[in-house]
Amino acid sequence: MGWTESGKNTFGAVGLLLFAVLVSCSISYKFNGASIDYTQVKSISISDFPNMAPLVYPPLAQRFTEELKDKYIRQTRLQVLRENGTLDLGGEITAYELTPQAVKEDAYASMTRLTITVRVHYSNRVNPEEDFEQNFSAYREFSNASTIDQVQDELCAEIVKELVDLIYNATVATW
Repeated sequence: MGWTESGKNTFGAVGLLLFAVLVSCSISYKFNGASIDYTQVKSISISDFPNMAPLVYPPLAQRFTEELKDKYIRQTRLQVLRENGTLDLGGEITAYELTPQAVKEDAYASMTRLTITVRVHYSNRVNPEEDFEQNFSAYREFSNASTIDQVQDELCAEIVKELVDLIYNATVATW
């Protein structure tokens, strides 16, 4: 069986396309989204976020505060301080709520939603027009085949990560 000239061209074009797809899939690009003028902004102070929610999950406040600090340490060159930073971030956890979802015909819920809300106070000493106070919320749902005690740690970790990303984007990722 012989190759025709058009067969060679088709095989070459398919091979080139396949190679381009494979190469493009292996390239990764990381963009942290921070738009900080490091000549003016050198530090950020992050206060502890106390848990003021009516329903309290004890490890949540410390976990949230530490994850928030870690995000700024990993994604920026800002020095993280306890107080008097060029940027100032503080607030409190205001809600830790469990609400039934997907109510079945027997009036029992098959899913429950865990929602965490955080009130954030942000100030920028260089650009005070960027100051804000805002609530951020995130949730995860879980099957009632599990108890909250069984899934709480994992759900809280996911929710905290999402909240930290939202806060980071609202403060220094203005792109």
